[in-house]
Amino acid sequence: MLRKVREQEQTISILVNNQPGVLSRVAGVFGRHGYNIQSLCVAETTNPEISRITLTSESDPDFTEKIKKQLDKLVDVQEVIDLTGPTYMQRELMLIGVTIQQENISEIMRAIQMFNCRIVTMSPGYYILEATGHPDETAAVLRYFQPFGVKEINRTGAIAVNRKKPQG
Repeated sequence: MLRKVREQEQTISILVNNQPGVLSRVAGVFGRHGYNIQSLCVAETTNPEISRITLTSESDPDFTEKIKKQLDKLVDVQEVIDLTGPTYMQRELMLIGVTIQQENISEIMRAIQMFNCRIVTMSPGYYILEATGHPDETAAVLRYFQPFGVKEINRTGAIAVNRKKPQG
């Protein structure tokens, strides 16, 4: 009898040469194996010739190992790290546009403080808020503010680093 391994969100960090087409080739590895990338963040590292791709995907741990081996075969990939689990600090940034009505302003201001949000800009009847935290925390912020009238949202996707000082 085959036992189905439960899929969970996996976070992978990929250090790559900062070259055109590398992201497309990395994403292609996931597509060829039939897995969707849920979030994706790409930026230069301290070395402008190297970029870090951080992505999340719903998969099982066996798939993560398989995909790591496939990614390691790509010419421009320097290192693949599984950042899933409690030894890694994960955060995302979310900008959220919320409708503000005078009768709700005190409750909204308390929520902004409670969730450690920052008001990025204000106009009559509309605030743009910044929320930073674990993806579960930013999802909670979004759920809280939706009844007030969320008009726009943009999220970075997860980024992650090891909680401990790297070796070397």
